[in-house]
Amino acid sequence: MSAPDRLPEILHWGAPLGSADREELVLSSRRQVSPSALDAEWPITLLPSEHDGWEGRPGFAAHRSGRICLPRWTVVAIDGDETELLVTAQADGLELRTEMRLDDAGVLRVTHEIRNSGDDDLELLALEATMPVGDLAADALDFSGRWTRERSPQRSRLLEGSRVRESRRGRTGHDSPLLLALGTSDFGDRAGEVWAAHLAWSADSVYRQDALPEAPTLLGAGPLLRAGEVILAPGDRFRAPTAVFVWSDRGLDGIGARLHSSLRTRDGHPSTRPVTLNTWEAVYFHHDIDRLRTLAETASDIGVERFVLDDGWFRGRRSDVAGLGDWSVDAEIWPHGLHPLADEVRNLGMQFGLWFEPEMVNVDSDLAREHPDWLLQDPDAGVRTWRNQYVLDVANPAVFAYLRDSISSVVSEYELDYIKWDQNRDLIEAVHDGRAAVHRHTLAVYALLDAVRRAHPGLEIEACASGGARVDLGVLEHTDRVWASDTNDPIERLDIQRWTELLLPLELIGSHVGPPVTHTTRRETPLGLRIAVALFGSFGIEWDITECSPDELDQMRDGIAAYRRLRGLLHSGVLAHPEGGDDGLRVTSVTSPDASRAVIRVARVTSSDRALPRLLRIPDLDPEAQYLVRPVPELRMPRAIEPTPPPWMDRGHVVLTGAALAQRGIRLPLLGPGQALVLEAERVPAED
Repeated sequence: MSAPDRLPEILHWGAPLGSADREELVLSSRRQVSPSALDAEWPITLLPSEHDGWEGRPGFAAHRSGRICLPRWTVVAIDGDETELLVTAQADGLELRTEMRLDDAGVLRVTHEIRNSGDDDLELLALEATMPVGDLAADALDFSGRWTRERSPQRSRLLEGSRVRESRRGRTGHDSPLLLALGTSDFGDRAGEVWAAHLAWSADSVYRQDALPEAPTLLGAGPLLRAGEVILAPGDRFRAPTAVFVWSDRGLDGIGARLHSSLRTRDGHPSTRPVTLNTWEAVYFHHDIDRLRTLAETASDIGVERFVLDDGWFRGRRSDVAGLGDWSVDAEIWPHGLHPLADEVRNLGMQFGLWFEPEMVNVDSDLAREHPDWLLQDPDAGVRTWRNQYVLDVANPAVFAYLRDSISSVVSEYELDYIKWDQNRDLIEAVHDGRAAVHRHTLAVYALLDAVRRAHPGLEIEACASGGARVDLGVLEHTDRVWASDTNDPIERLDIQRWTELLLPLELIGSHVGPPVTHTTRRETPLGLRIAVALFGSFGIEWDITECSPDELDQMRDGIAAYRRLRGLLHSGVLAHPEGGDDGLRVTSVTSPDASRAVIRVARVTSSDRALPRLLRIPDLDPEAQYLVRPVPELRMPRAIEPTPPPWMDRGHVVLTGAALAQRGIRLPLLGPGQALVLEAERVPAED
């Protein structure tokens, strides 16, 4: 980074440059004057602006009563070192603080804060973090999606111009960009140079790329601010959500590895995750104490460690049309409260959790009837319902206090270990006192999550939003895992989880075994595939296992045993997505940091184009060490199309060097569609 009197420029973001002299680097990077352009060179600063000569999307935009702000920034101070910098600058009526933190994993976090030091109100229109990418960036990747098909990748050539992805859903969204990655034309899972940005924020957002003919290409992200949403009175400050930037020269897996390593250094990051049973797809709204006791007994018998009672336990809740907001136990269904079930669950050796949807309200609820003024949206103005519900104005102090106290009361009474915190609608026409209110509402939700956690140390919270509509690093500063999608169809989940893994390590991604026929797709899948997919995540069950056959229960018991044995590796290792050789395979591997062990899942979603399967290469092992490779013993062998397995599998194992496994590989069986094989590799101790 250069450090002149004006706002600094980023000279380089990418591979280490060794001991390059800063002044020589500046000299070698300075631009000449382009034809038909400004008469002197111009900078691309931390906050690119029109005053500097930047003609792309500005990093900062504001006005005072219609008078545009074009600040002439003067740097007051640059404090810190190469890993943590604070840049302070000022202009007429403005103060800027930019925090830049580069952690040991190579993840850069950039946070801008603006203070109105003028004498009149300032309406802020944009405050976005940007970074320049290498000139070899040629392709762009981000994501879209829908309910039960989140994080669908979309890739294109990097086109010239200023291009923006906006989200106006009031939450991260099923179609969230997740991150925006620019890379060399050859970038893929394991190779190529990639620059990526993610906004750690759970509401309206902007992801932007600027590829102008006369300037370096910029990549960035920031909050989307609606008209009149942020008006700063004299002395007021606005702190933008943090933008997270990651570079890799090992493709997308390199991006994921840096992000996972960074997240695992957080205070309180879970080292491993318990086996969870959630009751939603087992009983839906039909709560019956005897049925739930039987479900809990069956769960405990096969090794479940946490039992979560989902929607339907609170006052007036028989369907999704009533009850939201009335957070007390329904006395008609539960005349003795939840104590009989909670006590039974704990006597069986499991933790107990509950489902809440605190941010929402049904019109048919005591809360809405008593406090219609507490709604963030106005039903009388014709605002549309979504899953028969509206949004509460959590930024209203009375609403905040009610939710904090009512949730805390239930947590305390039943000594809850876990909350599944849901949010089942987009925020359309979210208005407070006539002004757009998504930003302040989201900050209030974060504060509410923190208040509940402070009041109940040790309580874990799962972030769910119609499945995977709130998956971002902002909400994960206040919660403990995310629910990746409302579909438990393992075929759909393979891709949903693969791309969620680009941002998050496996221990933060809820992944459950559902019933044989998935309620979201109506597809029937074998139990072995469902277990193999759920294994690579925070493992759980969402299925009425009281209806399972003895053989299905044995298979589930063995799958849970495999997860409990392997989760230390799965939740600490390096994730990779090796090339499987055809479009019908999905290959995922996790290798321990010391390369002593690995677990590899090979799943087939469509039939192979070849009768002789390709050799499977296993990456990231010690090339000189010997490894014993075998199918995970607890899991059933998948169905193969050929009459005999590869000879090494007939023997039960093979021993090869890490180099041979990475460069040559091992022969797979010809799996049928909907089948998965899970292997493990363990280093053989060297002989004395």
